[in-house]
Amino acid sequence: MLTLAKKSKGEDGMKGRGNTNAGTDSSRRVSIRDKLLIKEVPELEANLPSTCKLDFPDANKLYSFQLDVMPDEGYYQGGKFQFETDVPEAYNMVPPKVKCLTRIWHPNIAETGEICLSLLREHSIDGTGWAPTRTLKDVIWGLNSLFTEDFRSKVQDYIKRFAR
Repeated sequence: MLTLAKKSKGEDGMKGRGNTNAGTDSSRRVSIRDKLLIKEVPELEANLPSTCKLDFPDANKLYSFQLDVMPDEGYYQGGKFQFETDVPEAYNMVPPKVKCLTRIWHPNIAETGEICLSLLREHSIDGTGWAPTRTLKDVIWGLNSLFTEDFRSKVQDYIKRFAR
C-alpha cells in the first residue's frame, strides 16, 4: 500500500523538477483508480464491519484483494466466506468485480460464485445500482449485509408475500 502512495508523491515531485523524459514520466503515471484506492482503503480499513477481514496478497496492488466475511448471527453464523474483489481500471465509473470463492447455498450467490447485489450492477432496474459516488466501503457493507439477520427476515417476508 505504501508503494502506491510513494509513487503518487514521487510523480508530483517529478513535475516540479521539469523532467521532460516522456518515457520515464508515462511509466511512473498513477491511474485515477489507484489514486482513489489510496484514499479509500485506509478509510475502509478503519470502518470495516467487525465480521469482515481484508487481505491484500500484494500490497502494491490495492485493486485486487480478498474479503473474509464471518457472520456472528443468523443461518450462516460461524461460517467463513471468502470473496475475491478486482477493481477495474475504469473504477469509479464501473463497479468492482466480486466473486464468492466459498461454495455456499445462498439466494443471492450462484453456484459459480457470482453475486446478485444491485450495487454491483452497472445498470440496475431499481435505480440502486452502481454510481460514481459509491465506494468500496459500500460494497463491503453490502456483502456483509447478505449474511445478517435483517437480510434473512427480508427474504422470509418476501417469500411469505409471494408464496400465496
